[in-house]
Amino acid sequence: MKRGRLPLTALRSFEVAGRLESFTLAAEELFISQAAVSRQIRELEQILGELLFERRHRSVVLTGSGRKLLAILTPSFDRIDECLEDIRGASVSSDLKISVEPSFAACWLVPRLPEFRRLHPDVEVSLDADPRTIEFRTGQAQIAIRHSATVTAWPRTESRHLIDVRAVPVIASDLLERGPPISSPHDIFAYGLLHEEARDGWSRWFEAAGVAMPQTARGPVYADDGLVLQAALRGQGVALLDEAFAAEEIRAGRLRQLFDLTVPNGAYWLVTRSFDRLGRPAADFARWVTESLHKR
Repeated sequence: MKRGRLPLTALRSFEVAGRLESFTLAAEELFISQAAVSRQIRELEQILGELLFERRHRSVVLTGSGRKLLAILTPSFDRIDECLEDIRGASVSSDLKISVEPSFAACWLVPRLPEFRRLHPDVEVSLDADPRTIEFRTGQAQIAIRHSATVTAWPRTESRHLIDVRAVPVIASDLLERGPPISSPHDIFAYGLLHEEARDGWSRWFEAAGVAMPQTARGPVYADDGLVLQAALRGQGVALLDEAFAAEEIRAGRLRQLFDLTVPNGAYWLVTRSFDRLGRPAADFARWVTESLHKR
C-alpha cells in the first residue's frame, strides 16, 4: 500500500484499542466516541480483508493478525511521539508535568514542592494527582510516581525504586490526651480505627502484634492515605500511615506514633518512558525527589 493511501486515522484508533484491549478506553484516550473507534477499525479490517479483533459479549481480543499489526504500530507511534516531544521540548523546556499517586501528592509532595520551586524557579510545574497508568504520550506527564504492593515495572516504561512503604500506627496527640492511655496494641480498639481502601492493613498490623482483631473493630474506610491523615489529625481515630507521610506531623507534635512495630506495604516508584531521554526539568525533579526521600 502506498504511503499516501495509508489509513492513518484508522491505524491510530486500532493501535490504541489494541494496546488497551478496549474500544471504550480507546475512545477516552482519543477523545472520540466509541462508535467512531469501532467504525474506523471495521473500515481498516475491510481494507485488509482480515479481522483484527474477536468481538465478544463485553470485550474484544486481538486476533493473530491484530497482534502482528500491533507489534509494529506501538513502537512506531512511540518513536514518532518521542521525536515530537524532543522537538516540542526544545521550545518549552521549562514546562514540567508530573503524574502522582493522590496520597503521595497530598501527604508528601505538595508540602515540599516549594523547595523544588526554590531550587528551580524557572520550571513551571503542573501536578496531576492520578493513580492510573499512563503511556507518557504527547500532552501527558513526562514523569510519574506510582505505588504498588508487588509491581516493580510497567509496560513500555522504565522505573526506579523511590522508597519502601512501612505503615505505623498514629493518633492525634490531643485525642490521646483526652482518652484512656494506650500501653498495649489491644488498647487501640478503644479509639476506633481509620482504614485506607480496605481493612486488611490493620489486620496485618494486629497479626504482626500478636493480637486478634475483633469483627467489631471496623471504622470508616477512606480512598487514600491523604484522607486518612486528615481524619487522624482531626481526632477521628487511630490511623495506620506510611512513615514518610506521618513523619512531619509526628515531629510537629500533632500526631503521636503509638508503637515501633511497622508493616510493609509495597513501595513507591519513579516511572517514565525513558530516563535517558528526560528533559532537564524532569531530570531535575527525578534527582530532587530521590534525594529528598533518602534524606529523611
